[in-house]
Amino acid sequence: MTDNRPVLIGVAQQTWREADTLRSPLDVMEQMARSAVADCGSDKVLDSIDMVATVPLLADQLPGLAELLPRNIGSALCDRMAIQAQCVSTHVGGNTPQQLLTYCADALATGASKAVLLAGAEMIASLTTALQNGSDISAWQEQGRDAAVMLSEDRAGVSDIEEAHGLFEPILSYPLFESALRHANGWTEAEHKAQLGALISRMSEVAANNPYAWRQQRWTADEAISTANGNRMIYHPYTRVMNAILKVDMAAAVLMTTAGHCRELGVDPKQMVYLRGAADASEIWHLTERPTLHQSPAIEAAAKEALRQAALAVEELDLFDIYSCFPSAVQVACDAIGIAIDDPRGVTLTGGLTLFGGPGNNYSLHGIVEMVRQLRAGRGRHGMVTANGYYLTKHAIGVYSVEPGPEPWSAEQRVDPQPALDRIVPVEVASQPEGEAVVEAFTAAYDKGLPVRGIVIGRLRDGRRFVAHTAADTELLQEMLKRELVGTRGIVTAGSPVNHFQPLSAD
Repeated sequence: MTDNRPVLIGVAQQTWREADTLRSPLDVMEQMARSAVADCGSDKVLDSIDMVATVPLLADQLPGLAELLPRNIGSALCDRMAIQAQCVSTHVGGNTPQQLLTYCADALATGASKAVLLAGAEMIASLTTALQNGSDISAWQEQGRDAAVMLSEDRAGVSDIEEAHGLFEPILSYPLFESALRHANGWTEAEHKAQLGALISRMSEVAANNPYAWRQQRWTADEAISTANGNRMIYHPYTRVMNAILKVDMAAAVLMTTAGHCRELGVDPKQMVYLRGAADASEIWHLTERPTLHQSPAIEAAAKEALRQAALAVEELDLFDIYSCFPSAVQVACDAIGIAIDDPRGVTLTGGLTLFGGPGNNYSLHGIVEMVRQLRAGRGRHGMVTANGYYLTKHAIGVYSVEPGPEPWSAEQRVDPQPALDRIVPVEVASQPEGEAVVEAFTAAYDKGLPVRGIVIGRLRDGRRFVAHTAADTELLQEMLKRELVGTRGIVTAGSPVNHFQPLSAD
């Protein structure tokens, strides 16, 4: 019987630090695809590719920018490479590389596909340069003939209430999770800053040694929390180095097949890295409706299922690449998986989105490429990649290994964690909140070194959730930031569309 276990046999990634508006996303996808073919060591694989999966371009989701970018990029990539393949893609989210890879693994295992090319690119640095300089990027719009099969629905990440209060901005939402984490752990301000600084410092050690990292720089813990040298506060408590870097030019690609077909192609078995287990799961969709703001039942459930399928325990994993757009994403994921953020095995293989770079939806494909390379190099036998979309909303997890699992790959035997997660009762959110309330999460926006706006999530006396802004009063905000605001009380007043929160005196 042919071995149907899905394997990754070719990988490639690249970073371009000099903006070049003549270099298009399709150009770099093709370059990485050809490099992945070269990496596997067999040109025969090109004739076997019958599925091409492409990670969606982040800028394609933004009004006014989508028309500057290629349509049907997967089909255009097939034309460039002279291959006949079904094209698949999905909608926006950092979870998409692993989501697509899992889908492709299922197609390979069932025989629906023989070999798969998965590619993604983000040229946001060059796109920004083009918009600033008025450069001609009409060549970027090269069109493919056939639309891709889309794997998921295109659903907005926030509710109308969340949108009105600015929660659509990840730079705002993730600091809210951070404040809830601080309160849940009982950290003082000094203890909390020490945690954040140490995490960034450890990740920077990885980035400094990664030739593909956008920011190859070591940071001490003190430097990471300091606002000196341009490391300004963005949203409390995150300094600039704690925020994902979007303005990067990066691309990556992966070639997959089954272990059986890999041998037929004559690919060196040392090239093979197995996908041993995988799972997708989503939280209650709107973050304001989740019972807690510092935990992720979806990551916990997906990690358990991926490990069950892999027949491995978390203690047996040697390598991790945890999605790291902001520190709270790392902390929540580590708690859910059951490892410490200072686990000696580390939490990143790349340096993380805040240092390696945050290439839109495609970051985790770089994490997967690095996982394959490090497993091949003997740095470990087993590893886990976690991928996160929106606001700790949708998750995809993969467990990778140099060793085959004990059983053939079977999507039918995978236990879908979603039905159990869907039974979690969402919190009701008040559309017109009034009265005394308790703060559950808080952050403040900064401008020129001063807090200018506070954002609060909390509970009314009747248990309903609310979102509100504070007054744009710098002195008030500075006073609020001096104390642990989560758990304190205040008065919320309904607005249209923005609600207002006034803290009660600390006396």
